[in-house]
Parts: sequence; structure tokens; C-alpha cells
Amino acid sequence: MANEEKPKQKLGFTIIKNDPTDGHGGYGIGSLTLEHVSPVIIDVEENIAKVEIGAMHARSDTERGIKFTRNREDSEGGKLFWLVWVTIDHKASGPYYAGVTGCEMIINREKRRGFKLLADHVNRMDKSMKRHIIVEHMDDESKVILRNFLQTHNAEMWARSDEKLHNALIV
Repeated sequence: MANEEKPKQKLGFTIIKNDPTDGHGGYGIGSLTLEHVSPVIIDVEENIAKVEIGAMHARSDTERGIKFTRNREDSEGGKLFWLVWVTIDHKASGPYYAGVTGCEMIINREKRRGFKLLADHVNRMDKSMKRHIIVEHMDDESKVILRNFLQTHNAEMWARSDEKLHNALIV
């Protein structure tokens, strides 16, 4: 009888759907859920913003077919995009935009090359989930596009959002 090897356990990141505790207060307390985080991609040149769920795993339509590096020169001549992590939370008065953080991407379709700092994207998603507003590094045009998107996506959520977000997106 040969020595049977146990299959290696795979370590991976699990996205938790819904409330991991369901109110019972046991296993799962302190777990983060990505259910209320949405990736919004801003195409500055086209003056549009749209939700691209594939960006949760760096597989949005915008990113597809692009080899990303940490070297800006690789994507020289490319277009500026912003990946904005938007977290929604609830107050007594209803849902609101609680965390909004922006990450830069440069994409050169012709060269099929792009620039982004993956660690920055992950850290900014975490900051958004922790209800931070980090958009001061974004250019004015992108802030206007983002503000208009958030307002038109849901005016009530925009109205319930903190003044810090409103002020951060004033140009």
C-alpha cells in the first residue's frame, strides 16, 4: 500500500456574500464583506463613468487584453482612467455613499500595455470599505465626472452622504 498524500489545501481569498454572521455573533465576526463595494471606472477622455464589476478581480472590460506593469513608461501615450471604489452603507435615513477612493490607471490600447499599482488598488479598496474618502489626488475633470455619476446614479444616496465627500468633489 503506497503512502497516500493528502491534497494540498488551497489558500485563497473568499468573497463573503451577505452578512457572514446573520446576527448570531459567532463565527465570522469581524469578517469584511465586499457586497456593498462597487468598482466605478472613469474614462476621462470619453467623459464617462460606469460600474464595471469585473474590476473586483482586475478583469473589467477596460482592463481586458492589457498587460499591466508598475512602469509608467510602458504605457506612454495611453489614456487616463480612474478606478474608484465606492462603498455603500446605511444610516437610519437610508443608504449613502460611505467610502470613495480613487486609483489611477493608464492604458495604451495600441501597445496593449498599462500602468497601475496593484497594491495601491487593493489598499484603496480596503480604505473605501473602512469608510474613507480619498480623492484629493484625482484631477478636477475626473472629480466632476465622479460627482455627476454619483448624483445621477442615486440622488438620495448622494444627499445622505457626508459633507466630506461633497466637499472633496467640489472643483
